[in-house]
This record gives sequence, C-alpha cells and structure tokens, in this order.
Amino acid sequence: MSSTLAAPITDDQLGISILHAEDRRRTSWRWRFLATWLVIIAGLVAFVLGTIKLDAEFINKWIPFILTGVPVTLFVSGTAIVLAIVLAILGALGRISSHPIPNAIASFYVSFFRGTPLLLQILFIYLALPQAGIVIPELPTGILALGLNYGAYMTEIFRAGIQAVPHGQTEAAQSLGMSSRTTFVRIVVPQAFKIVTPAIGNDFVAMLKDSSLVSAIAVQELLWRAQAAGRPTLQSMQTLLIAALVYWLMTILFSVLQSRLERRMATGDRVTSRR
Repeated sequence: MSSTLAAPITDDQLGISILHAEDRRRTSWRWRFLATWLVIIAGLVAFVLGTIKLDAEFINKWIPFILTGVPVTLFVSGTAIVLAIVLAILGALGRISSHPIPNAIASFYVSFFRGTPLLLQILFIYLALPQAGIVIPELPTGILALGLNYGAYMTEIFRAGIQAVPHGQTEAAQSLGMSSRTTFVRIVVPQAFKIVTPAIGNDFVAMLKDSSLVSAIAVQELLWRAQAAGRPTLQSMQTLLIAALVYWLMTILFSVLQSRLERRMATGDRVTSRR
C-alpha cells in the first residue's frame, strides 16, 4: 500500500502566504471602514433632507458669497500660525532659560493666554484696548489674538522639542569648535523642528476652526458670511451647513497633507540613519 506525503512548505512560500493573508485582512478592514463612513454620511443626509426643506435656488444664489470667506479664513489662520511659531520659539527659549527674568516673562505669557478663553482675548483686544488709546482693526485683531493664544500653547511644545534633542548632539558640536549659538541654530533647532512639526500641523488644523471666532468682531471670514447670508431670510440652517461642510473639507485636506509630510520626514530619517 503506497501513501503520498504532502510536499513541505518552504520558508518563501510561507512568507508569501502570510503576506497575502495580511493584504486580505487590510483590504477587508478598509472596505468595512469605508462602508461605515458611507452609512453615517447617508444617515446625516437623510436627517437633513427629512428635517429641513433645502432651497436649491437660495443655495445657488448665496454659496459664492459664503465661499468668498474661505481665502480670508486661510489668510487669518496662516498668518496667525506664523506669528504663533515666532512667539512659541521666543517663549520656549525663555522657558528653558536659567535667567529668572526671561523665564518669568515666558511663564506668565503661557499661564495668562492658556488660562483665559480665546474669545475673551479677541474681544479684549478689539473692545477694551481702545479705552487705553490702542485701536487695532478687526483683521489684525483676529490674527494677533489667535497668534498670542496658540503661541502660548505651542511654547510648551517647542520647549519639549528642544529638550528632546539628545544632549550628546550639543556636546559633539561643541567638541568640533562650534559656539553655543551656532550649535543651537544649526544642530538643535533643525532637529527640534522635526520633532514638533506634527504638533504644528495639528494646531494649524485646529486654528482653521478657531478662526471662526473672529466673526464676533465682524471679520468677513467663512462663518461670518454664512451667518450674514442666512439671518435676514431665516435660512441659517442651510448656510451654516454649507459653512460646516467647507470647514470639514478644509480640515480633511490639511490633515492629509500633514500625514504625507510626516511620512516623508519619517522616510528621510530612516534613509539618514541607514547612511
């Protein structure tokens, strides 16, 4: 009586089988993820269509007016994040300083602007400072308030990023004859920026949404225009839904760009480490 034995599985075949199984698992997960999103979106659309009567003529008339606020929103957010980065760098240098005066100034700045609401800061700069003879127009007020507020939060992020750079990097640079200032600018700062870049991206996405608060002082950004279009005709539901959708799409877009930037930076770090 003869018997047949199954051929042994080689390591390469086993590896290929595992890879195929992993690919099937990832594909299944993605399809289920996408299906869940579609179900949620379909439910939201059904809710909107079932609760309000969409006026296509009204939407077509006012959507260009509302979308005109998008460049203002992007300008306010982009300018404010640059200001916040500058303030965060200065604040971080103060926080890590061994001198008591700059350390105290930076600590007070962080404590005050993190401890008071952003809307209060906007209103204070716009409404209260004129009583002291300091009058700032609406748009610069919004940029200044957002920059000051986010700069306080980002100060701690930058401080942590600077302190996360290994001390051996500084010692190695100084052993090569670099001054403390040159070491900080050429060695510490570039590495710290790589560490804090994801946090900067997250803060910019958050600032896109918080920039809507400047509508309280009549800056004609996205939310202000949505309210201006909806209030006179009692159609705020439709105009605010348009604004919400635009904010959501901008958030998704910049989140995707941030993820790609992080992956590229991670790939660059891996290539550098191999060299």
